[in-house]
Amino acid sequence: MNIQTQVTPATADACPSLADDLLHGAEAIAIFVFGNVRHRRKVYYYASDAKVRMPVFRIGNVICARKSKLIEWIEAQERGL
Repeated sequence: MNIQTQVTPATADACPSLADDLLHGAEAIAIFVFGNVRHRRKVYYYASDAKVRMPVFRIGNVICARKSKLIEWIEAQERGL
């Protein structure tokens, strides 16, 4: 018996994919936040040692983040929270 499950949104709005919001690797996070892959070490610093930690998580040994959470974190920094 072959059953395929389709995920549809509860509203008429398009349902964004999680892959569209996911950054995989410190390089991708550095490009998104700092605009350049050269700032990869900053990502590791803000993810572990900084006073205000960057909202990241790990999938295995790879550091990952959601774009939406990073934007919220940056906005909180701007507000001084």
